[in-house]
Amino acid sequence: MNEHPATLLRCVVERITYQNPENGYSVLKVKVKGYNDLVTLVGNLLEVPVGSVLLCRGEWKVDKRYGSQFVAATWEETMPATVYGIEKYLGSGLVKGIGPRFARAIVQRFGTETIDIIETEIERLYEVPNIGRKRVAKIRESWEKQKDIKNVMLFLQGYGVSTAYAAKIYREYGKESIDKVRENPYRLADDIWGIGFKTADGIAAKMGYEKEDPRRCRSGILYTLGQLSDEGHVYAGEEQLVKTAGQLLEAGETAIRDTLAGMLQAEDLILDKDAIYLPPFYHAECGTSRRLRDLAESTGRSLFDGLFDPSSLTAETGIEYDEVQLAAIRQAVTSKVMVLTGGPGTGKTTTTQGIIAALKKAGLRVLLAAPTGRAAKRMSEATGMEAKTIHRLLEYNPQDGYKRNDENPLEGDALIVDECSMIDILLMNNLLKAVPVGMRLVFVGDIDQLPSVGAGNVFGDLIRSERVATVALKDIFRQAEQSAIVRSAPLVNEGRLPELQNTAASDFFFLPRRDSVRLVDTVVELCRTRLPEKMHIPAESIQVLTATRKGDTGTAALNRALQAALNPAGAGRREKRFGDLVFREGDRVMQTRNDYDVLWEREDGTAGAGIFNGDVGKILQIDPSGELISIAFDDRVATYTADMLAELDMAYAMTVHKAQGSEYRAVIFVSAPAAPGLMVRGVLYTAITRARELLILVGDDVSLGKMAANDRRTRRYSGLRWRLGNGGTA
Repeated sequence: MNEHPATLLRCVVERITYQNPENGYSVLKVKVKGYNDLVTLVGNLLEVPVGSVLLCRGEWKVDKRYGSQFVAATWEETMPATVYGIEKYLGSGLVKGIGPRFARAIVQRFGTETIDIIETEIERLYEVPNIGRKRVAKIRESWEKQKDIKNVMLFLQGYGVSTAYAAKIYREYGKESIDKVRENPYRLADDIWGIGFKTADGIAAKMGYEKEDPRRCRSGILYTLGQLSDEGHVYAGEEQLVKTAGQLLEAGETAIRDTLAGMLQAEDLILDKDAIYLPPFYHAECGTSRRLRDLAESTGRSLFDGLFDPSSLTAETGIEYDEVQLAAIRQAVTSKVMVLTGGPGTGKTTTTQGIIAALKKAGLRVLLAAPTGRAAKRMSEATGMEAKTIHRLLEYNPQDGYKRNDENPLEGDALIVDECSMIDILLMNNLLKAVPVGMRLVFVGDIDQLPSVGAGNVFGDLIRSERVATVALKDIFRQAEQSAIVRSAPLVNEGRLPELQNTAASDFFFLPRRDSVRLVDTVVELCRTRLPEKMHIPAESIQVLTATRKGDTGTAALNRALQAALNPAGAGRREKRFGDLVFREGDRVMQTRNDYDVLWEREDGTAGAGIFNGDVGKILQIDPSGELISIAFDDRVATYTADMLAELDMAYAMTVHKAQGSEYRAVIFVSAPAAPGLMVRGVLYTAITRARELLILVGDDVSLGKMAANDRRTRRYSGLRWRLGNGGTA
């Protein structure tokens, strides 16, 4: 076959090699005039059957494994004109009620007029012997459905909607798709994942919608609040919301305020004083406050009515506790709710072990949980008990939500939750729903770490409200003082730069690199050769961290360089391009949003659903079609379809924010200028405290000094602290 660039291809579908029913992605073998062999056609071709005549626009590409392919960007179907084509089309299984035998009989009766007969005079099918009324009814229904699909696809393509999104829209709305999109294209942003405000706005603009159309303003306001929640805010001030939405929409203030008033009246949004909430966040904040106060104020027997004997606890755990730790243990068993906070080396883990031992000695059933799989695993290793993710503890599944709730509470007497700085307001509310009033609750975390990725500042609000008993561990234990990593963390909290003079016996090193190219080369060399060969730390145990995604030393650039060095193309590794990324077998990847629908399975056969923001996995296999990707997340193997790759990013390097709650054998932190909001003490502190055995700072000492000196904390709009302190629930 002579390969040449082309933009237009007319073909007949001869064979379907692969078809994804979710997004319509297909690999087809097609017959093209002038080509002796069948041509491979790939693209999002929803429910295209064998025998279809297609007019495709796209381009020729050469796949390393599969050779020459025509990649269709858009397509339209024309009906076959020959007797052979019509018979093959009808006999493909597309039209329910017509198999190969009846297709032959129908075409023998009507010839090239067959399609017109089915379209306009379907009653004439009774002229075909033995066809029967039920079969004709089935053919009529199926033919109408296919017409609906084709009409929807053509309509949506006319407004620039990709075939993959068109497939999602049809699955959601069916034959009503055209009417619903015409009525309000902005509903797509609410109903179809992946179609955000900006995509819907582009469709609406082509349909002639005005900038101040109430439907546009409503969608823009919701989008603005969603963006603010992504930045950590639970609510927005009215003036802030009007201003930010106005900038997005380029619409007048009056139109936005009028739309906002209507949304508040319809309870699409909730106004509390001058704070405007999306309903889920409002109810989560009020629910969290109410339940915490109910728990804290509930009465229960003291477990230390008798004399507390620290020596017996020491004998049981083998740990000598100082006075602050003993006070924490006393607090945990005399309070219904308490917080234990402290930095690395202050004995948080050993204190937690003491709390568990004391609770068990009193005959209480103790449950352990953490926000992420990695944090739960670390908790299990430290305590010798099973620790579950919060989602698993609450028996979450996408169909039913959280099985454990106020109607079906947790079974136990005490719950200890680690890495609580990572818990956002929505997750905390769902957790507390499942905690019975009689259960003791211990929150453990580090107040100096960055707040949760999701909305809220729950852990900080608990402590600062002064309504929850709190014990802060501050003294670093003698054993821990030997670690330069541990010694550095409190120095950063005091605004001082750690000692950057390298010594052979240290677990903390600084490599000055001002030039970005040399900096990236150094990071690659450390991961590829120096640490694996000289310090026997394999590449998979090294995590590169940086403050930002953007720029020459952001995660995007670092991941490209590290992927090329650690997992290069070739060597039999299949790969799949998605946007600017190439996903390859063996790659380290990270989930970037909570997806409660992703199915996974463990080796022991247990299965579940849900992969969450920040979960890190390894691509095990990409199937030959490129449409199914198997990814191992610790002990779970999940299967992704190609359109789900939008939820993934490379994880050789990640932002410090994404590394919260995780601990790595070795951390390389890239110190380079970034946006002012990222050059803060909390980012540097969190980066340092992610390292267990080795920390290497690579980059600019001036940037490090600026970060240590900058204690500015970006304010998050959260009402939880006020509600806890003032009893406000509404």
